[in-house]
Amino acid sequence: MHTQYMSIRHGLLALLEREPMYGYQLRTEFDTATGSTWPLNVGQVYTTLARLERDGLVAAGEQDDDGKVRYAITDAGRAELREWFGTPVEATDRPRDELAIKLALAVTVPGVDVASVVQRQRASTMTSMQDLTRLKRSGDPSLSWSLVLDAMRFQLEAELRWLDHCETVLTRTGAPR
Repeated sequence: MHTQYMSIRHGLLALLEREPMYGYQLRTEFDTATGSTWPLNVGQVYTTLARLERDGLVAAGEQDDDGKVRYAITDAGRAELREWFGTPVEATDRPRDELAIKLALAVTVPGVDVASVVQRQRASTMTSMQDLTRLKRSGDPSLSWSLVLDAMRFQLEAELRWLDHCETVLTRTGAPR
């Protein structure tokens, strides 16, 4: 299964484990838990809820006077959620790394200034890190939000280290610049 689908699917199950909710409430709670770092539109929520209901992992309640339906997790949904929390995320479950693919192709295409590609990426990554630092200082102090921001910061730090490595390899191998 696709990682994004799995994350939304299980994210909604985790939120429903707390209490039954409407689709819009789920979107709001998802944004709160992730510090709005992963934009989720309400259409994705309802599409995912329909699949979860089809798979017997959630049950739709009756419509209220406003036409809203509150969804609740089922026992099968709780079992799925326990399994998800108990299963490590494998590197192969993550989406492709577009930057790695871009640089791998850049070194094979004549006329591409690979060093410039690396430098532009480094500048962009540094800007992203600065944005995250500002966001963390000014934002919601909740633990879930802080953990998401820390994960993003560590990924950016790793990207910077990798870009440094790429420059070293390019210099050492005399790759076209």
